[in-house]
Amino acid sequence: MSHPRLTGLAALIAATLPIAGHAAGDNALKSLREEIQRLRESYESRISALEQRLAQTETSAAKAESATAAADVAAITAATSRHSSEAAFNPAISLILSGMYTNLKDNPDGRPYAIRGFIPSNGEVAPPPRSFSLGESELAFAANVDQVFRGQLTLALPPEEGASPTVEEAFIQTLGLGSGLNLKAGRFLSGIGYLNEQHAHAWDFSDAPLAYKAFLGGQQRGEGVQLKWLAPVDTFFETGLEVGRGGSFPSTDNNRNGIQSGSVFAHLGGDVGIENTWRTGLSFVGSKPKDRAYADVDAGGAATANAFSGSSKTWIADFVWKWAPGGNTSERYLKVQGEYFTRRESGTVVCTPCGSGSLQSTQSGWYAQTVYKFAPGWRAGYRYDRLDRGTVNLGAPLNPADFPILGRHNPSRNTVMADWSPSEFSLVRLQYARDDARGGSPDDQFWLHYIVSLGAHGAHKY
Repeated sequence: MSHPRLTGLAALIAATLPIAGHAAGDNALKSLREEIQRLRESYESRISALEQRLAQTETSAAKAESATAAADVAAITAATSRHSSEAAFNPAISLILSGMYTNLKDNPDGRPYAIRGFIPSNGEVAPPPRSFSLGESELAFAANVDQVFRGQLTLALPPEEGASPTVEEAFIQTLGLGSGLNLKAGRFLSGIGYLNEQHAHAWDFSDAPLAYKAFLGGQQRGEGVQLKWLAPVDTFFETGLEVGRGGSFPSTDNNRNGIQSGSVFAHLGGDVGIENTWRTGLSFVGSKPKDRAYADVDAGGAATANAFSGSSKTWIADFVWKWAPGGNTSERYLKVQGEYFTRRESGTVVCTPCGSGSLQSTQSGWYAQTVYKFAPGWRAGYRYDRLDRGTVNLGAPLNPADFPILGRHNPSRNTVMADWSPSEFSLVRLQYARDDARGGSPDDQFWLHYIVSLGAHGAHKY
């Protein structure tokens, strides 16, 4: 290897030799050339060693920098992953606030609300108290747990001062079992009928239809497992099966192992053009209540404690149709819906102190309603409720006069409403109902109701 410095040095030495050097002997020239060659080799060897050391130093420095950078990247990745993991379980939180002013002709304290002709459900069937009152608030948390499960908790906050929150829903459900299957477990609103799976603040009227009050105690919910299957076809077709512990009317908690109540349902729906949609369904609820208690009075007006045990079977047919010009529901739409209930119960009723005997009943009820959105934010609606006491047979030695709540009466109710929603998060509703559920003189009920939603709330059901 030749180096520029060595070459220059050799040239300098050669230039300083006197011209007379040509007269020197060949031995002197040879000796000088050998010395120059030794210097060149020595310098080249030293420079080569220095270049190798430089290359090794640069390689070591590069490895150190790479290791440091890798450590920094690892630390950043770990921090990002930790932050992402924490943020991944950031639940959607929503709060529903509700309040109202009511004017009732009948005094609820003077004549407790009960639907005459039907066994009381002990559910939330009465209208709100007179004057101003706070409705039930709702606090909900929902989030995807991981790639397999989603969880939701809904707490009902009673308006009574000092009352403890109650768990309305608390369940997990799968995010994709495949083949259209979905599994839910915990406490949840049943998928039967049309209104039942919707929370009350999403209803078009401020209270449940009489059929829901008489046959389901307001809403059917329970603790158990639900399996749904959505068919892979163009037309909407859904079926579902629920099994559980019971407890929600018309069932009871029988304090035993195994399945205590069950429901099955099927829903079918579709579109007609771009302006019309529809859905219809059939549902069945079966249970074997044990000591399902309720209060009544005997023929002399003395208070009695009653309990029913036996078999309860309820069938529900539901239908809803929606129309919106051009498919734009933000401007105008018309919705028509209705549900028909029929229930058969057979078993034993125990009346303390008036005795015990058999009970056989076949009863039915229905409602039909229509809601018209006539301008952005404004709606008006009408609902008609009707119950048919049907046949209620009490076996000997029971005296029908000792069961006035089961007296012959076919309750009915007419309700009209108008509401205003300045946005999807708030609503103010004025409602009037002429309620003949208790028999005797109908009750005129006026409601002024507000509902507001705070936070991220999931989309409402169809």
